[in-house]
Amino acid sequence: MRLDPNSLGHHKTPPLGLALGGGVARGWAHIGALRALIEAGIKPDIIAGTSIGAVVGGAYLAGKLDVLENWARALNKRRMMSYMDVRWGGSGFMRGERLARVLNHYLGNQNIEDLDCKFAAVACDLRTGYEVWLQRGPIVPAVRASYALPGAFEPIKIDGRYMIDGALVNPVPVSACRALGAHMVIAVSLNGDAFGPIGSSHEMNFDDSDDDDTADPFELASQSLNKLRPDRLLIKSMMGDSKPGKGPKIGSVMMGTLNIVMDRISRSRLAGDPPDVFVAPRIGHIGMLEFTKAEELIERGYRAMQHEIPLIKSVMDVLGQMPSAAQEPDS
Repeated sequence: MRLDPNSLGHHKTPPLGLALGGGVARGWAHIGALRALIEAGIKPDIIAGTSIGAVVGGAYLAGKLDVLENWARALNKRRMMSYMDVRWGGSGFMRGERLARVLNHYLGNQNIEDLDCKFAAVACDLRTGYEVWLQRGPIVPAVRASYALPGAFEPIKIDGRYMIDGALVNPVPVSACRALGAHMVIAVSLNGDAFGPIGSSHEMNFDDSDDDDTADPFELASQSLNKLRPDRLLIKSMMGDSKPGKGPKIGSVMMGTLNIVMDRISRSRLAGDPPDVFVAPRIGHIGMLEFTKAEELIERGYRAMQHEIPLIKSVMDVLGQMPSAAQEPDS
């Protein structure tokens, strides 16, 4: 019999898993959380991401975290509008092809199995409702499937199955990390303080306040006509700010509903399989559609993870000193 080296006192760091939860625009906080881990010299062996967590986790493993961060920080309302390719009569409010082109530009044709460590993008099979862990093939379709929120984006067809947002089945994929071999799991949840006033906290402001008021009259006239485009009017009517005294718009209702679903499912699943370290940035005051708040979200994600670094190192040290009982026969 050949003993495992750990049983002889030669210990090593236990496989570390990082579960990155869903939360739409709040997912920029994951960038800051990863920055704190990188700064502390802590590198996950396994990453499982749901929705925006899959996007950030995939970009990190593909070596494109800097690119994603720069892109996120540069977003403004005009650029957000340019990515909203409205589809009339389709299976989703947006086709998502414009965002896909951005992902393809930066992530290229990289396959998941070629990344530096294990990675799973969590999605949901539309027909069966089963949770699916996408671990092979091109990374871009996998992350698109993971964030394909019903009603907002069209489902993504992978291996003959239509996939939708994984947040509907596993908002913070701790279980996926454990199944892929993690002995220790850090979970980053974006919904720890998700509930606030319904309305503007979940809506996107389309008041065009970042337009250039110094433009010449011809440019201003062009901007005015652009605001009257049918697709732009539809986006504003669905996702813009609610008027005082009026009920929430459909975008706010969708995001509020997603909040509830993720919160309830997360509570249930994490109670049965809690992470070793739970990180919950205080970002509930930022709406799930406020993609232009990247700077604040990244900073809050960084601070939340940085606060937990001593605990993470302590748990890693304790687990690393535990001898393994596993033995294997001589070959």
